[in-house]
Amino acid sequence: MSKTLELAQQLIACRSLTPQDEGCLALIGARLEPLGFKLEMMRYSKVDNLWARRGVSGPVVCFAGHTDVVPTGPLEQWHSDPFIPTIRDGMLYGRGAADMKGSLAAFVTAIEKFVAEHPGHTGSIALLLTSDEEGVAIDGTVRVVEALQARGEKMDYCIVGEPTSAAKTGDTIKNGRRGSLSGTLTVKGVQGHIAYPHLVKNPIHLAAPAIAELAATEWDKGNDYFPATSWQISNIHGGTGATNVVPGTVEIEFNFRFSTASTVDGLKTRVHAILDKHGLSYDVLWSLSGKPYLTPRGDLVDAVSAAIKQVAGIATELSTSGGTSDGRFIADICPQVIELGPLNATIHKLNECVAVADLDILSEIYRHTLVNLLVKKA
Repeated sequence: MSKTLELAQQLIACRSLTPQDEGCLALIGARLEPLGFKLEMMRYSKVDNLWARRGVSGPVVCFAGHTDVVPTGPLEQWHSDPFIPTIRDGMLYGRGAADMKGSLAAFVTAIEKFVAEHPGHTGSIALLLTSDEEGVAIDGTVRVVEALQARGEKMDYCIVGEPTSAAKTGDTIKNGRRGSLSGTLTVKGVQGHIAYPHLVKNPIHLAAPAIAELAATEWDKGNDYFPATSWQISNIHGGTGATNVVPGTVEIEFNFRFSTASTVDGLKTRVHAILDKHGLSYDVLWSLSGKPYLTPRGDLVDAVSAAIKQVAGIATELSTSGGTSDGRFIADICPQVIELGPLNATIHKLNECVAVADLDILSEIYRHTLVNLLVKKA
């Protein structure tokens, strides 16, 4: 059995439902410490985090990821226990197999082999791991980044092990993510009897033209890496439940998925301008869950792309699609962040799985990336 498969199985067997770690970090730490890594456990509230580093000089190459997994869903619909790693037809089944315990195992075995071959490598290797990525994500990576930032510790390159591949391991890497800005808009009117329209102000009617304009607005055109910014309503709440009462307020929840072609302040200003234009009495409560980040072609993208070509024999594609990841926090202290992991076809689904053969392929891609970044060429 390959070392990567063996460790992946051990990690899957840990019932680490977010935000619980259930021993995953201890397993990984036990593999890293003999390699000369300094381990720093950082616990915030109920969340376990690990910052591990080998070396004191730059450049710093960091592998980042999470040990927590999403709930299993109906157990009776799994073909095997989601926390008993099971191999069938060349696939490893279990919750977290693809998202992202397979990547964590590949991180470790790639580092083990690299250090054995290059014990005197330049720079440093680090790992930033959390048990709070799939949940509210307030005591995980973001807290570790804040602690590192406070003491002036930075990274040069970071590889997040999120499952990014579409059809073949390595065919897609994420070199950025859109930002996510949410708002709760409350439009105020005057409540009253529906039979006396001259005595009421219906906030739903008042808000409708502004909603139409917000939905039709072109916020930006995107750029070479990102699609255009999108504004979408997720929920509308209005009314008392009675059929003969005009409500006094309507609440509209919306979200921007925005590119680096727009700014948070710019989007807010334009929303307020449209609402003011329509003469609304309103309040908006804003919530920023992630800024956009982008790593254009350069040292890291080139090193990872070359590693994929060396190991898998394919040319990788760059993508910024999908939701947010912890890369949005790491980008605050690291100028180059990408995501690379196994196929994402079964993540968060029943019978989540990863191809057994892909685990060693992924490990080798990570190892070759370290060689490309930390081994001086003759």
